[in-house]
Amino acid sequence: MKVKKAVIPAAGLGTRMLPATKSIPKEMLPLVDTPVLQYLVEEAVASGIEDILIITNRSKYAIDDYFDYNPDLEARLRETGKTKELGIVRHPAEMANIFYVRQKETKGLGHAIGKARQFVGNEPFAVMLGDDIMMSEKPVLKQLIDAAEKYNASAIGTQIVSDNVISKYSSLKVSPLEDRIMKVSDMNEKPKLDEKFSNYAILGRYVLTPAVFDLIDKTEPGYGGEIQLTDALRELCKMEDMVAVDFDGKRYDTGNIKGYLEATIDFALKHEEAGQWLREFIKEKAKTL
Repeated sequence: MKVKKAVIPAAGLGTRMLPATKSIPKEMLPLVDTPVLQYLVEEAVASGIEDILIITNRSKYAIDDYFDYNPDLEARLRETGKTKELGIVRHPAEMANIFYVRQKETKGLGHAIGKARQFVGNEPFAVMLGDDIMMSEKPVLKQLIDAAEKYNASAIGTQIVSDNVISKYSSLKVSPLEDRIMKVSDMNEKPKLDEKFSNYAILGRYVLTPAVFDLIDKTEPGYGGEIQLTDALRELCKMEDMVAVDFDGKRYDTGNIKGYLEATIDFALKHEEAGQWLREFIKEKAKTL
């Protein structure tokens, strides 16, 4: 199993981040000076991905523009000798082969992934949720790909979450295989506390086989009246081997204001120009609170 393709669903309406997302795709909101979506593409490329499909909707043309060249801006930067800035603005267009397809109706994550069938063909592929940013030494997606290739199986990114929030995620039924890797035998979407299989939640990264597409086609609307990817994966783990990877890294949900602000601060603290200034600013600010 070699994973060279990734799918990034980015068709959501961003209602948790209004009013900014009324006109700006939530995936294009900046973490310091870089859009959220660029971090996902960079993680994919660092994990060995060559082709990336971004699933958008009719209002997200800004994503297409961002991962393209901008001749007018680039010409101006050349004229003024700003070679560093020129490299920065050209970089997104040169990272990978990026393709697009629109999800014409908002029918859930499973429905969105189903739009990738033609792009994927008969190959295993990665899925990276557009809200979920990871900070890790080894790319989280690479951790999943390594496990998927070792076990010749689909792989799901997971970490333990508290009882207070498990109902916001998909809960996994797992049994240990080796350190940080478990066999998946069942799962459910946004369970009530007495319905959870465990506190291992699915968190934004997947490596899947193309068999999932036929299962998505057969999946009826579930939680929230949408076609849930979890419902298709529940059937997939009964047909084929599937592992869960308790990945090493920190995950941020940038689709809500608290997660977005936490990610912004943490990434800013690591920023070459802003990091030290921000540390001092926070220290001084804390004295006044």
